[in-house]
Amino acid sequence: MAKLKAYSLSEMEDKYIGKKGTKERDEYEYELRMDLLGRMIRTTRKERNLTQEELGELVGVNKSQISKLENNANSARIETIIRVFKALKAEIQFNVKLEDNRIEIA
Repeated sequence: MAKLKAYSLSEMEDKYIGKKGTKERDEYEYELRMDLLGRMIRTTRKERNLTQEELGELVGVNKSQISKLENNANSARIETIIRVFKALKAEIQFNVKLEDNRIEIA
């Protein structure tokens, strides 16, 4: 019986999505980060015992906008994301990397 070769997640991503630095891989990683951001918002909202409607009122947006943000943060403006996390009383930090320099925005 032939032995099966095991592959790491990184190897599979390289093979099926593209190597780091390619357009396809960058888009994949961006989508993944946005999905995680939406999940963090949903989880934190639920931990704070808030409905989407209540969070929307705190932020000044409709319930539907909170739902869209939780399900797909891609379309959200950074200002809205910041307001959501402030309403959730959550600390946020942004890291922006420009070539060899690092900028932190808190």
